[in-house]
Amino acid sequence: MTMHLDNRFSTINTRKQTVKITKAKQQEFVERWRAHNKSCKRNNQHSLMYDTVEDYIDYCYGKIKLADPRDYRNFTTYRPKVDTWRQSKEYPSLMEESIKNGTFHKMGHNTSKKEPQKYTGTLIKGIATMHKSNAIPVMDDQHIIDIAHMRR
Repeated sequence: MTMHLDNRFSTINTRKQTVKITKAKQQEFVERWRAHNKSCKRNNQHSLMYDTVEDYIDYCYGKIKLADPRDYRNFTTYRPKVDTWRQSKEYPSLMEESIKNGTFHKMGHNTSKKEPQKYTGTLIKGIATMHKSNAIPVMDDQHIIDIAHMRR
């Protein structure tokens, strides 16, 4: 016994069926179209609004397809009309200014190692240790006595 397929499951007919819209369904589409346009206005999405009910019905049935938002070819880059980043005044650096004036060799750019600083005066007599290894400078003999009395 062979199994026969019903003609409803045939893959030969690939036409889409036409949809008949009743008056009740038409009224429902009108209400949905108004609600859709209202929500688009609220969200500032004016490009998604439809001018006629027929356009909205075509969109609902898939006859009008919107551009895929994930498609990189649909992206547009924002370019301002005026070059705002070039309106600020440019200030030349000291190096550029000295080269332009011809005074670069007179500026005296010395990159040699500096000598370490050493104390050569007589104001500070020494360094005393206070609480928890806290080193403080000693100015005179009275300081030394005060620090010795505070120490524990």
